[in-house]
Amino acid sequence: MKPNPAMSSASCSLQPRPFWPSWLAGIALGLVLLLTFVWTGHGLGATGASTRLTAALAHGVAPAATEGNGYLGPLVKQGKPLASWISWQVLGVAIGALAAAWQAGRLRVQLDGEHSVGRGRRLLSALGGGVLAGYGARVAAGCTSGLGLSGAATLGVAAFVFLAVFFAVGIVASRLLRGV
Repeated sequence: MKPNPAMSSASCSLQPRPFWPSWLAGIALGLVLLLTFVWTGHGLGATGASTRLTAALAHGVAPAATEGNGYLGPLVKQGKPLASWISWQVLGVAIGALAAAWQAGRLRVQLDGEHSVGRGRRLLSALGGGVLAGYGARVAAGCTSGLGLSGAATLGVAAFVFLAVFFAVGIVASRLLRGV
């Protein structure tokens, strides 16, 4: 039986495109960071948007308690807590990532590590790690993007100390939690 050219071209389009070379992705990230500084006057970040979302949701459920909260109160007293540059930046990152994954043929839902440790343990590990990382980012007043990328781009000493500790702890944690 002769192969159908339409079928073979369709099957080729189902193959995901390769990832960018790391050097090209690094240059693109640097240009995006520079553009973000020029356009908004701020660097890259993410955790400020989740804090603002928390303030908006809490204000919808318990306005008086949220306004009286020393941490979330100032965000809701200024007006719309989501009307900030960082909220729009995170929304743009999410939309851009979705569009890029779709365009590259890599858009799918997956749970990495599920087969080796089980779905429940993997989900609990991811949730626990996310909560700890989010808490640490709020205590440090910045996430890896804000402190690591933007701080290092402005030659902040704290950023370089953070990056060294971040990678050292990552290496130790990966050795201790191998397979999780």
